[in-house]
Amino acid sequence: MTDQAPDPLPVRRALISASDKAGLADLARALSNAGAEIVSTGGTARVLRDAGVAVTGVADITGFPEVMGGRVKTLHPRIHGGILARRGEDDAALAEHGIPAIDLVAVTLYPFETAPSIDTIDIGGPALIRAAAKNHDRVVVATAPGDYADILADIKAYGGVTSGTRAALAARAFARTAAYDAAIAAWMAPAQDLPTRMTLTGAKTADLRYGENPHQRAALYLPHTDARPGPARARQIQGKTLSYNNLLDADAAFALVAEFAEPALAIIKHANPCGVAVATDGDMLGAYSRALECDPVSAFGGIVAVNRPLDKATAQAIAQRFVEVVIAPEVEDGAADVFKKGVRVLATGCVPDSAARVMHFRHIVGGLLVQEADSGRVGLTDLKVVTQRRPTPEELLDMLFAWRVAKHVTSNAIVYAKGGATVGIGAGQMSRVDAARIAAMKAKDAGLSVAGAAVASDAFFPFADGLLAAASAGATAVIQPGGSVRDAEVIAAADAHGLAMAFTGMRHFRT
Repeated sequence: MTDQAPDPLPVRRALISASDKAGLADLARALSNAGAEIVSTGGTARVLRDAGVAVTGVADITGFPEVMGGRVKTLHPRIHGGILARRGEDDAALAEHGIPAIDLVAVTLYPFETAPSIDTIDIGGPALIRAAAKNHDRVVVATAPGDYADILADIKAYGGVTSGTRAALAARAFARTAAYDAAIAAWMAPAQDLPTRMTLTGAKTADLRYGENPHQRAALYLPHTDARPGPARARQIQGKTLSYNNLLDADAAFALVAEFAEPALAIIKHANPCGVAVATDGDMLGAYSRALECDPVSAFGGIVAVNRPLDKATAQAIAQRFVEVVIAPEVEDGAADVFKKGVRVLATGCVPDSAARVMHFRHIVGGLLVQEADSGRVGLTDLKVVTQRRPTPEELLDMLFAWRVAKHVTSNAIVYAKGGATVGIGAGQMSRVDAARIAAMKAKDAGLSVAGAAVASDAFFPFADGLLAAASAGATAVIQPGGSVRDAEVIAAADAHGLAMAFTGMRHFRT
């Protein structure tokens, strides 16, 4: 702050009504010691009196008792008039009606976000906050315990709250009531609906070092509408501060392993999997070795996710290579200790429900695209075998495994899998046949064989060439959505090469 602050406002009367009592007694005591009269409501007044602070009850000002179990207490002209009055313009009205001017309003709202119900929808609180924020030229507003220090610092330095602080607090106040109303609106409308009007709100929890690139600013916000476990809300056991790209990749990795009921491990780089494997026997160390084999070069500096508690043996194997982030539901004792200090180790508590109906948002210039998250799942009974040869039981398992992985690969996506592990992944290609060729090429570069593998395509083969590329690489079973006008041509090509192929009736484009 500068030595000369503009327009400090003395606080002669403060209205305090807080659901969150943190720091409340200290605020009221400091204001009272500075000469302010403290006005308060039922529960808050009791807390302040117990703390030795002299309090004037709201009912003493309104001349009307709190009624309906406290539902109506501050909604009165003698309260709102005192907040909204323009000093120097409305003084006559204040005097005529005996309305005391209120210089500060400190209100924390009912905890709707953490305990949503009709009874936790605050009415009087938002009204007080909005009135004070509107009149911030003449009134100070506080909506969270974190605001109190700014107010008291100004009073100590200048004998009143400066105009700059008042304006900043007013902006926070309107953001607070907007977020509160958005929470209520989201709760009252089913999550899967696309409402006529949508408001997105979140509380900033961290300023990130930068965004995708050093010249981009970035921060992490937590919305109240999505409290699912993941990197945004994880407990960081050790390591450097998470970056924007760390969070994106960790989210992609954790979402992928959440697809599997059996133990699974994924290695991610730039939001695409380098390798994925399941451990049906519970051997997560073996799953890591098989996932790493798929693309050990790209795995350098990647993110590793598991959907089971991270054990020390698996952690020791992961620590032999450079990784940025390791994310798991839990981390067993001693497992985090094997990593270098800079490696970020995250524990989420549990795995998110991959079938949850939540909304995804994407910004475009001048607009916002909103869609349901891709929670589509396919099981054995959903498959339609369309070739003369039926898949073997082993092929069926690998087909479904490859399909789940392909859902998390940028389109166009081709995934080869064998024995519950990926052996080749082609991601983000403009041509599906190129994706098939690249996946086979990467398998060869890694020293893996595609012979006998299942291949998944995230969307249908528009021509037989993509399927023929997979057959040429050695794949024996194919899983794809179907639905192309050339399905008959593709099926005939599969039959001609002795492939087993099943349609899912569902595609998984990912951009």
